[in-house]
Amino acid sequence: MLRDWPGLMIMFRARRMALAQLILGCGLSISVHFDAFRAAPRAYLTAAKWWVLRKRVRARGQFAPLLARSPRAYALWGVRDEWANRDPSPQGQSPPIIALVACDGPSAALDQTLHSLAAEGLTALTVSPDPAHDLAAASAAIDWAAGPWLLPLAAGDRLAPGAAAAYRAAMTDPAARLIYADDDLLDRWDRRGAPHFKPEWNSELFDHHDYLTGACIVEAGRDDLAAVAGQTDWAAALVARALAVGGAPARIRRVLHHRRARPQPRLSLSPLPIAADLPLVSVIIPTRNRVDLLRTCLAGVAAAYCSAIEVIVVDNDSDDPATLDFLAGLEGSGVRVLRHAGPFNYPAINNRAVAEAKGELICLLNNDIEMLAPDWLAIMATQALRDEVGAVGAQLLYPDGRIQHAGVVIGVGNAAGHAHRFLRPGDTGYFHRHSLPQFVSAVTAACLVVKRDRFLAVGGLDETSFPVAFNDVDLCLKLNQCGWQSFYEPRAALVHHESVSRGFDHDPAGAARFAGELAALQRAWQTDEIVDPFHHPQLSRASEQFVVAL
Repeated sequence: MLRDWPGLMIMFRARRMALAQLILGCGLSISVHFDAFRAAPRAYLTAAKWWVLRKRVRARGQFAPLLARSPRAYALWGVRDEWANRDPSPQGQSPPIIALVACDGPSAALDQTLHSLAAEGLTALTVSPDPAHDLAAASAAIDWAAGPWLLPLAAGDRLAPGAAAAYRAAMTDPAARLIYADDDLLDRWDRRGAPHFKPEWNSELFDHHDYLTGACIVEAGRDDLAAVAGQTDWAAALVARALAVGGAPARIRRVLHHRRARPQPRLSLSPLPIAADLPLVSVIIPTRNRVDLLRTCLAGVAAAYCSAIEVIVVDNDSDDPATLDFLAGLEGSGVRVLRHAGPFNYPAINNRAVAEAKGELICLLNNDIEMLAPDWLAIMATQALRDEVGAVGAQLLYPDGRIQHAGVVIGVGNAAGHAHRFLRPGDTGYFHRHSLPQFVSAVTAACLVVKRDRFLAVGGLDETSFPVAFNDVDLCLKLNQCGWQSFYEPRAALVHHESVSRGFDHDPAGAARFAGELAALQRAWQTDEIVDPFHHPQLSRASEQFVVAL
């Protein structure tokens, strides 16, 4: 019995620790719910009502942003994550990881960084303007024959326990010269907050927001370090050099860095250089009645800065006399009017028009879109001409100015959701993602530009499985599979009077139709299982706003 005593003590300590974690987690959970109720009592009670009525998807979608706004939300997440990701001490020292710590001299912040590196078994070299500790001195102290990876850090930053083991476990892709991880910020009291759960490698987003430097390791040689010596921001230069010669960076979906500061997004977007000699763009506008909306939409198309535009209006059984008169008047104005009878089928309407279109580029456009500036189409067309780009989507706003669409996230609601919905364009949101051009998994066909040959290469829109909903998501995912990635362009901003002309489906038949389309999407793309590569497993699947999953 005595021989089992050490094992019993270990088991007792583990159970006591688990109980402490449970008690702490329960206390924080109650506090987070209280914070959410106090901040927005009506919204909280509405979400609770849907939960009681067993409308769980709707309830989770409403609870998620409310709970995430609590100042204790990340602490609650951290308790659960700490227990779920207890790593053993790092095994071995190969390949070596050498930390390069930028500092201006001895300080308490530097001591904290060095202590965290020592706990991970990593060698640390301080880098400062002092010639005795500059990059050249650091390079001379490194055994380059061992093939080291470099870990640039700032004094005051810390590594999470198990970070070295996690990085070494990720060194499996021989093409990648850079591996990055998630991070959070430490405040003056060393409390963690503002987590950045990062997307898969997104070169366009990185052009506007350096989310790698300070939270990554780089496979580098003596020449790489010599090339960035003397540069003020040598860490960012080292990252850029690795990106220029290596494959796509690898990502670790864990918070491995606790930081004092981060690079900020560059929000002052330069005007996009418009491609010279833009090809003919065929703008396809399905419509039914609501001549007021169509008139506004066509005026915005006519005012677009685009040298060659073909406009095709597809009428789906309009019966309003004013609309019919307006459509008859369009016949002699250069606008083509096609008649498409029968039940509303968005793919069938657009596929027919694409078959008759003459443009190299296709613009799918709802009749309830209102243009804010004349450069929207030229911007989207320019991006759509890029070799690696498939469907291009705009930033769409509700009439009250809030965001309706800033790209589509796969998996939200176990289907697909509009990213950053209900934010104001000037809000911080999630690291200003709604304000930055970037690759995304899908965009909405309410305003979408794509090359005609690429649209046809993937079979166009699916008329059978997705007559009303998710046809644009399905199209984008098919394009992505062919290497033509969807793209979100916020410099093209428009107003979307969502579903004003067609209305929403609240009747039993409409609900049944939507359920069938949702099931088809899940069968085709496993949206109830997969995590969008440009989202994150630790961000809520219940919310279109990017909030921590609780």
